[in-house]
Amino acid sequence: MLPTLVLVGRPNVGKSTLFNRLTRSRDALVADLPGLTRDRHYGRGRVGSKPYLVVDTGGLEPVAKDGILHEMARQTRQAVDEADLVLFLVDGRAGLTPQDRIIAQQLRKTGRTVLLVVNKAEGMQQARVTAEFHELGLGTPLPISSAHGDNVEEVIEIALEEFPEPSEDAEDKSDHPKLAIVGRPNVGKSTLVNSILGEERVIAFDQPGTTRDSIYIDFEREGRQYTIIDTAGVRRRGKIDEAVEKFSVIKTLQAIEDANVVVLVVDASDQITEQDAHMADFVLQAGRALVLAVNKWDGLDNYQRDTAKRDIERKLHFLGFAKHHFISALNGTGVGTVLKSVNEAYAAAMAKLPTPKLTRVLQMAIEKQQPPRSSVSRPKMRYAHQGGSNPPLIIVHGSGLDKVPDSYSRYLERVFMEAFSLQGTPLRIQFNSSKNPFADRAPKPLTEDEQRAAHRARIRGRRMYG
Repeated sequence: MLPTLVLVGRPNVGKSTLFNRLTRSRDALVADLPGLTRDRHYGRGRVGSKPYLVVDTGGLEPVAKDGILHEMARQTRQAVDEADLVLFLVDGRAGLTPQDRIIAQQLRKTGRTVLLVVNKAEGMQQARVTAEFHELGLGTPLPISSAHGDNVEEVIEIALEEFPEPSEDAEDKSDHPKLAIVGRPNVGKSTLVNSILGEERVIAFDQPGTTRDSIYIDFEREGRQYTIIDTAGVRRRGKIDEAVEKFSVIKTLQAIEDANVVVLVVDASDQITEQDAHMADFVLQAGRALVLAVNKWDGLDNYQRDTAKRDIERKLHFLGFAKHHFISALNGTGVGTVLKSVNEAYAAAMAKLPTPKLTRVLQMAIEKQQPPRSSVSRPKMRYAHQGGSNPPLIIVHGSGLDKVPDSYSRYLERVFMEAFSLQGTPLRIQFNSSKNPFADRAPKPLTEDEQRAAHRARIRGRRMYG
């Protein structure tokens, strides 16, 4: 499982700005307004060879008793409960506040590892900006600037020190498909699990689930082994605690990382929501094979079905590589073909692509459409080989490849996917440019003094020789 880092702090200390820098995105809205982030944002980051999950929480007002601030605080505490490490942000320019003291006291009670991060420290003496925060008793305060990036990478390296390096061949060791069933609450995930298994192994009823743990179930179908991960984890009615958030996104993200194939379940009777799109985008970021299951299809008339298909095409257009299945998990309609698509997606994700054929496909793609020129030269692509699986990684070697635009990279992805029939999995392209062996021998530019001396020498030569 990837380590999970949760950003915590009172409103307007710069959590969303730091989140965007760590994920290299603009997923979290940023403005100089307290409480702009009301819900959690989730993303992936990487420092060196270590990937991680990062969670941006809403501003924590620890004394709020009701309203949206109370709900934001509850969501933040939920995230902290599921965190591997907490980054507690404080504002170096505003100084230590009473809310900071209360939050620090609450974090100490959780037992989670906490790093105290002093934000907005750009242009200030580090010792002075961190001095007063020592009294919080959370270790050495670490000054950063989330807006400018100062010391951010160093702090994340400290945060990840205790976590092991990821195993490069972990995906290749999987000998059977491991599929995660994910989706919003109450879209029918547990019902689909039971339908696939052919028995009621997971308790399901018409109420969103509350358990925080994903359920791993091994089963066999037609002589083949599978592991299915139910991220709904619905408990019996009597065990539901209304004070606990009804859906644990962090556990779902970790299940996606742990799976080979993801079955994303959406509700045909409801519109595709922002949460559906975010979940699909995360699957794509993680590079996991995907099957889309559109549930509750049997309850719609023809007009509603056409509307649902247009909605999916418009909002989930980036999932063009995935098979779409219109099913009824409750009645079992269409469920059998879902597992077939899981097998196809797993085979595509773990496919072995021979170097000679990859290179031939690359050359044919170049003959059909050459990469665009960059200034005076055109990138030259010589050969390609496979660099990994789950998702398939194709490494292209040549010169000047750092100038290849994203549009041409997407073109190559489509060509390779069609040539190798990689249905159901995304594909990654990596460009490796060879170093010019004569680069170190190139003449160095003359300094201004050397240029003046050369100019004087040319003038003397013209005078002497006419």
